[in-house]
Amino acid sequence: MSTPRQTGTLLSLMGPAMVAGVAYLDPGNVAANITAGSQFGYLLIWVVVAGNLMAWLVQYLSASLGIATGLSLPEVLGKRLKSRTGRVLFWAQGEAVAMATDIAEIVGGAVALNLLFGLPLPLGGTITAVVALLVLSVHSSVGVKPFERVIMSLVLIIVIGFVTGLFWAPIDGADLVAGLVPAFDGNDSVLLAAAILGATVMPHAIYAHSGFSRDRFGQAQAGRMRSLLRATRFDVSAALTIAGGVNIALLVLGASALHGVEGTESLAGAHAAIGSALGPIIATIFAVGLLASALASTAVGAYAGAEIMAGLLRWKLPTTIRRAITIIPAIALLSFDVEPTQALVWSQIILSFGIPFALVPLVRITSDRAIMGEARASLVIRVLATVATVLIIAFNVWLLVVTFAG
Repeated sequence: MSTPRQTGTLLSLMGPAMVAGVAYLDPGNVAANITAGSQFGYLLIWVVVAGNLMAWLVQYLSASLGIATGLSLPEVLGKRLKSRTGRVLFWAQGEAVAMATDIAEIVGGAVALNLLFGLPLPLGGTITAVVALLVLSVHSSVGVKPFERVIMSLVLIIVIGFVTGLFWAPIDGADLVAGLVPAFDGNDSVLLAAAILGATVMPHAIYAHSGFSRDRFGQAQAGRMRSLLRATRFDVSAALTIAGGVNIALLVLGASALHGVEGTESLAGAHAAIGSALGPIIATIFAVGLLASALASTAVGAYAGAEIMAGLLRWKLPTTIRRAITIIPAIALLSFDVEPTQALVWSQIILSFGIPFALVPLVRITSDRAIMGEARASLVIRVLATVATVLIIAFNVWLLVVTFAG
């Protein structure tokens, strides 16, 4: 049994996973889970749970890599890839992933500001990017812990924004429990399940988490390794319990209040349906949660993009310049009247291409005792992580095939 002092020490070491876990609360997840609930009721809750368990394995491995080596995953890959051409090519796909992440988050923020204040989407996207840059600047100018506190404050707003509606929604307990049993209802439900599971593990969250752990702890000394890994397990468990709980809440909200309602496949449509079913106050709280989701996840995405560039190319751009470069595709999409939710869908497809490039090296490197030392993943975790990797990649490949075939 832990003593109060040990518990306090454990809590003081938590934080990096809470920040990286924001990737599981981004606007793309909001849209997917609301859609799943509104179209299929409670049927696909089990998919969210399964995805969350897989995410636990992946994020724990990413964090342990940062702790054991004092390096982020891009830095490790930058050292292992001897060919400059190889590093540039790997950076190119990683940068595409970072840009796709930016598109999803900035579009989500633009939609939220439009819903709350009626701002034009391009202006809302620009404001989202600028504010997220200010949030990220806390990391470099004030410190790691203050940055973690800012992100955790945004997570609290996200939780309130996305969970409040459940207190007014008529939840069917029996159907909710039944949704934990794996089942489908036609091809559309299979496709949506693949989309939920395939988008669960985001490449940028893997790159970022290893960097956040490095920033907080550096390379752990042998005598401190066990306590840091133990704290990391608690940190990842707490972060993904929150993220998983919120994602389930979104699906349940869709199932209980929006089931069968037309137009809920878009964020604006879901907001309107929530307003009709539960009232304008709940809809406004939901929109505030969406805005917090966009700001927090955009800051984490920008950090991941900078980490990919620094680790693989071994040079850095000022954050403001890099942000200006990556915002251009998102603002262009919003300026040319591309349907925002469709932009979110396509950004997720681009992210799918980047998953193998992050997952496969992560599992391979964290299984290598020469690199990880005593932090090497146990046999059980290595086997489970390998199975999860194969499943996630298979779902993403299948989703891509079905998307382009259709």
